[in-house]
Amino acid sequence: MSDGRKDMKAQEKMTPESSKSTTDKVKEGATNLGDTVQRDAVPDSEKSTGQSMSDKASREKDSAKGESTMDKVKGSIGMNK
Repeated sequence: MSDGRKDMKAQEKMTPESSKSTTDKVKEGATNLGDTVQRDAVPDSEKSTGQSMSDKASREKDSAKGESTMDKVKGSIGMNK
């Protein structure tokens, strides 16, 4: 992606949470937070069609879960509610 966000997160998703170190979890949480901030900071009208659709789907998924950006970070480093 040209906007500086992570490309596909396949490697992260393939590695079980139980196999990840705390450092890996914190790093993923930080980059996920950065991706979310970037997703929300740039208007969809300034993105490619594919990126805009992906971001909209991501926002809808977060909204359906009732999950805030901070909840996502906490979950990614094992600090769930």
